[in-house]
This record gives sequence, C-alpha cells and structure tokens, in this order.
Amino acid sequence: QVQLVESAGGSVQAGGSLRLSCAVSGRTSVIYGMGWFRRAPGKEREFVAGIRWGSYVTYYADSVKGRFTVSRDNAKNTVYLEMNSLKPEDTAIYYCGAGIRYRHSYSSPDDYDDWGQGTQVTVSS
Repeated sequence: QVQLVESAGGSVQAGGSLRLSCAVSGRTSVIYGMGWFRRAPGKEREFVAGIRWGSYVTYYADSVKGRFTVSRDNAKNTVYLEMNSLKPEDTAIYYCGAGIRYRHSYSSPDDYDDWGQGTQVTVSS
C-alpha cells in the first residue's frame, strides 16, 4: 500500500527543537490523511498531530498545540513534524501513519492503515 520511512530522532535538552520527517512512497494517491503519534514507556500510543493529504488542514493534540507544527512537502512526498520548546514529557517513540480511508478526523490509531518504523525522541531536563 503505502510505505513510510521516518528520519532519525534524537536527544535534546528541554527547550530545544527537533524536526522529524516521514518519507512517503507507494500508492500515495489513496492517502486521505497523515499523522504523527507517539508512545512513551508504559503508555498507550497517543495522537500528536495530523494533516489532511489533499487540503493540508492540520490539527493537534492539546499537549503540543503551539509547540509542534505538522507540514507536508508535496514535491518530496514528505511529511514533517517540527517540534519546539520540547519538554521531558515529550520523550517517546514517534510514529508517522497514513490513512487510506476517509475519516472525519485522523486522531485515533484506528484511522490509520500503514505505519513507519518509529523513531526515538529523548528530551532531558
């Protein structure tokens, strides 16, 4: 279907910034939405940010609103997650996902059909 490859994450101090990228290949014409999720140790996978493939409409979890920005480069078939003012609680494995079915929103893991391999982000205090 759709193949997703995330860039390497990294380690930063609190207040720092990181940018993750997700390269998209395969049947991109069937994508309706893309999103970023994260899973912290001992916790469930949680929604971070999403972008509708066609309209570029974006939406965010309250915990990252104003600090994270999701964007898409159509020419490169790449989705980005710009993370600023990072906090230790942002430490997690980050995953990008692609949804190939129409949904009202793409804020649940069940809305997604294909996933990247995950990349570690560590924020130290």
